[in-house]
Amino acid sequence: MNLHILLKERVSEFILNKYDLDFNDLEIQTTKKDFIGDITIVIFPLVKILRRSPVDIGNEIGLFLVNNSKYVESYNLIQGFMNLVIHSKFYLEFLNQISDDDNFGINKPEIDAPLFLVEFASPNTNKPLHLGHIRNILLGYSISNILYASGKNVHKTQIINDRGIHICKSIIAWLKYGKDSSPLQTGEKGDFFVGRYYVLFDKIYKEQISELIKSGKNKVFAEKNASIFLDAQDLLIKWE
Repeated sequence: MNLHILLKERVSEFILNKYDLDFNDLEIQTTKKDFIGDITIVIFPLVKILRRSPVDIGNEIGLFLVNNSKYVESYNLIQGFMNLVIHSKFYLEFLNQISDDDNFGINKPEIDAPLFLVEFASPNTNKPLHLGHIRNILLGYSISNILYASGKNVHKTQIINDRGIHICKSIIAWLKYGKDSSPLQTGEKGDFFVGRYYVLFDKIYKEQISELIKSGKNKVFAEKNASIFLDAQDLLIKWE
């Protein structure tokens, strides 16, 4: 149900019956926010053809639409622009029409349509998902659906394996303070278990930095030479 097409048909019908003129080149716009109305019909092209004032033409077409279209509630004229107020029944009928159509607005992609790779979520392996991850999941999933609906082939993926200094921090903290424990023994989910040692590493790291600074070392030196941090760096080098 395209309201622009419906209005063009009705106005063309009026012009043909009234003036015996086959006119289909009608310009329809969304009404500007500064004016009352939903849809605007541009009258100027008809002024030159019919040689009548935009007010006379606009009133004739406006009254015709109000009396002969169930979707036009009222109209107002601003020079050569006729602003139409659309009745709520149009929107209700439109929503009812598409409510059962699961594929409304979706242009399914062809086999040779452009392919888009969308990477999102990418959880941190060292801790549970948090609000930021949920935001990324919602954004990534939405972008994927928008691309698909616009006729693009979409491949969704995420990067899970975080084999960098972050996972090394959890490993070092576990090696030093975990006493060979496991999630099965502690009754924790794996991500909470790993995350706990990630937090423990940070706690001990800051304590060691503080001790080095108190001993007279500057902050940059302390951050690079805290023993637990050096252990993590060594592990990363061996890993790579």
